[in-house]
Amino acid sequence: MSKNKHTQIVKHTASAFGFDVCGIARVQKLNEDARRLERWLDQGMHGSMSYMENHFDLRIDPQKLVPGAKSVITLLLNYFPAQQQTTDSPKISKYAYGKDYHDVIKNKLRGFLETIREKIGEVHGRGFVDSAPVLERTWAQKSGLGWIGKNGNLITKQGGSFYFIATLITDLELEYDDPFAKDYCGSCTKCIDACPTNAILPGTVVDGSKCISYFTIELKEMLMPSEMNGKFDNWMFGCDVCQDVCPWNRFSKPTHETEFTPIQETLNFSFQDWEDLSEESFKKIFKDSPIKRSKFSGIKRNLKFLSAQKNKPYQKDQVLKIPSEF
Repeated sequence: MSKNKHTQIVKHTASAFGFDVCGIARVQKLNEDARRLERWLDQGMHGSMSYMENHFDLRIDPQKLVPGAKSVITLLLNYFPAQQQTTDSPKISKYAYGKDYHDVIKNKLRGFLETIREKIGEVHGRGFVDSAPVLERTWAQKSGLGWIGKNGNLITKQGGSFYFIATLITDLELEYDDPFAKDYCGSCTKCIDACPTNAILPGTVVDGSKCISYFTIELKEMLMPSEMNGKFDNWMFGCDVCQDVCPWNRFSKPTHETEFTPIQETLNFSFQDWEDLSEESFKKIFKDSPIKRSKFSGIKRNLKFLSAQKNKPYQKDQVLKIPSEF
């Protein structure tokens, strides 16, 4: 079969597995991204996320991940929810309303690659979603799917930025989409202006060590830095501020993926409900949720910090009693 036919099969299969958009780029070393990533790491913008320093060479060269790789297939899956949280709930990032996207997308990628093999023949490839050393937003831009906004997110003209990005690196030679060449953010600075912790910097740079998502998910310290006092805007898990204010997200439409149907507790739990929640109930309710990434102890820490903001100024030396396993 021709490259054209193979490409048609790939894009049809992507749609059959529920992906909203599919783009394809030729494999190449990401030298410019390598320099940007190195500067970002040198400035300590990854905070305590030491894993970001690992496998640097794999991040910039797909052929080190998949020997003989020729194509990078990028797939987008919309996660914008049809329902929103109640106003008195501690805030949870929209991507965490339903089932853990890692599990959902990994299953889709396995089926996607198996189907391609059935229709085309022997194809070598590896699928990645978020947890591997792949610069997925760069590949999405190179595949013609959108541009990287000032807030560091991939933004599409058709539906904004509430998308998960999956990547399949393969030795299959395909027809390649034109890279997305224009930045449609223009002079808009809404995301920069709205960021509660000033984590979004000029030049499409996000200081990960200042992001609310970093503090509420990645940070494993028992104490929040005192300079964050009063800046969390009631976010308990993640943060969507920079996406919520983005004008392009007025085009967001609810996802059709049933696996992302919100767990009702994420929408309806009040502050008191979360405070009263036992560890046993937490593990049962959120066993398939991204929220489990923070662990019960992390959620309790975040709640205590938010509670302190409600009742009195947060003191640097205030001891938050967090289980030692956190």
